Amino acid sequence: MAALAKPGGVVAVRDGDYSAFTWFPADRRLDRWLEIYLEVTRRNGGEANAGRWLLKWALEAGLTDVVYSTSTWTFFRPEDKAWWSELWAERITRTRLAEHAVEYGIASASELEEVAEGWRCWATRPDAVFMVPHGEVLARVAAQP
Repeated sequence: MAALAKPGGVVAVRDGDYSAFTWFPADRRLDRWLEIYLEVTRRNGGEANAGRWLLKWALEAGLTDVVYSTSTWTFFRPEDKAWWSELWAERITRTRLAEHAVEYGIASASELEEVAEGWRCWATRPDAVFMVPHGEVLARVAAQP
């Protein structure tokens, strides 16, 4: 992003920290979802915990006036839980994430369906909560001398 912004320009970025995601109630299927997601991301060369790395990356990129902060998404309303759970049930069974999980031998298609069912069950619980922490950076690209 620093390479694309003009000198003196602003860079703003936010990303999640998957290993810090937390939810209630506990469910082994959601635990497995996170394991699968993290492993596929690693195998693909990505960083699922990018939120915790943003400050380091901004400083390494030579950005100035760097400010690091955090925010959290919290899903507890029935309509929000329905959306969030169906989003992940779909992703874990019908996207490249699912294809890669099977291709890499991380999970079987039937296990992915079981994980998707875990998401759907979680959303039906009136006491269910899911928290998504994000790291955020706001910084400037160094002005040219």
